[in-house]
Amino acid sequence: MGLLVLGLFVPVPYVSLGPGPTYDTLGDVEGVQVVSVNGTETFPTSGQLRMTTVSVQDDVSMFEAVARWVSGRYALAPREEYFKPGVTEEEVQEQNSKLFQDSQSNAEIAALRYLKYPMKVIAQSITSGAPADKVLVPGDRLLVVNGKPITAAEDVRAALAGTAPGQAVAVTFQREGQEKSGTITLGKATDFGATDRPEGFMGLESGERPDVTFKTSITLADVGGPSAGLMFALAIVDRLTPGDIGDGAVIAGTGEITAQGKVDAIGGIPFKMISAHEAGATTFLVPADNCAEAKENAPDGLRLVKVENLEGAVQALDALKAKREAPTC
Repeated sequence: MGLLVLGLFVPVPYVSLGPGPTYDTLGDVEGVQVVSVNGTETFPTSGQLRMTTVSVQDDVSMFEAVARWVSGRYALAPREEYFKPGVTEEEVQEQNSKLFQDSQSNAEIAALRYLKYPMKVIAQSITSGAPADKVLVPGDRLLVVNGKPITAAEDVRAALAGTAPGQAVAVTFQREGQEKSGTITLGKATDFGATDRPEGFMGLESGERPDVTFKTSITLADVGGPSAGLMFALAIVDRLTPGDIGDGAVIAGTGEITAQGKVDAIGGIPFKMISAHEAGATTFLVPADNCAEAKENAPDGLRLVKVENLEGAVQALDALKAKREAPTC
C-alpha cells in the first residue's frame, strides 16, 4: 500500500510531452483575431492555416509517467532539458514568451519582405554605457553611418570597416519622424563585453523593420516558443494578397522563421502532426531539416510538404491549389 501511494504522488524527474492545441492563424480565439492587419487593404480568406503546439506537463508521478509512456501518445524527457537547474519556472516562461514575441516580429518582417514592402534599419538594442548610448536610443532609424547610406542591417557593421577605437564617426538618424545628426566616438569592443574586433565599436544591434503605415498585430495568449513563425507569416501574406493560399483546405504546419524568411527546424514534430491530424488538417508544412523525423511519424492521410523558406511555402501551397506536385518529405 505504501508503494502504491508513492507511485501515485511522488513526482519523477521527467516531463511529459504530448500533442498540444492548434490555432487557426486566420481565425480568432475568444472573439479576437489571431492575426490582424489594420490601416491598409486586406482580402478575404477561406480555409485554415493552423499553427501547432506541444504540451509539456511537469510534476508527473511515477504511475502517470508509465501510463503516458505506454499509451504511445506521449513521451518522457529529462526535466532538466526544459527546466534548467537554478532557473525558476517563471524565468522559463519569460524566456518562452520572449521567443514567441521574436517569432511574431520575424513573421511580420519576413512576410512583408516577401511581399516587397520597403524596409528600414533601426537601432534595435544599445549596450548600456557604450559609445552609441550617448547619441542613439532603441528604435531610432539609421540613415547614414560614417558617410555610408544604411539600407540593410548588415550595412551598419560594414560602415565601420577600417575604423579604429577613438575615432569619431558621424551618424544621421530619424527619431519620431525628425531627422537628426550626431557624432559617436568609437570604443574598443572588449571594453564592453563584446567579441574583439579590429574596427571601432559603437555598441548597438541593428535590425530591420517594415517601413509601412499600416499595423500588423498577432494576439495569442498562453503560447510560448518560436515555432509558430511560419504559420503567422503565411497568415499575413494571405490577408495582404488576393486569392486564397489554402484554397479552403485545413493546412497545418510548424517552423521557426527568420526575418529573411528562412524556415528553421523545431522540436516535437511527431506530437504536432498528431494535433494537426486530429484538427482535420490534410496537409502539414514541415521544415526541411525535420523531414526525416516527420516521415517516420506521420499519421496516415497527412500529406507532408517540405519547406525551406517562406517563398517556397507559398509556392508549394500554390502548386497544391493548382493540382500540381509540391516538394514532399
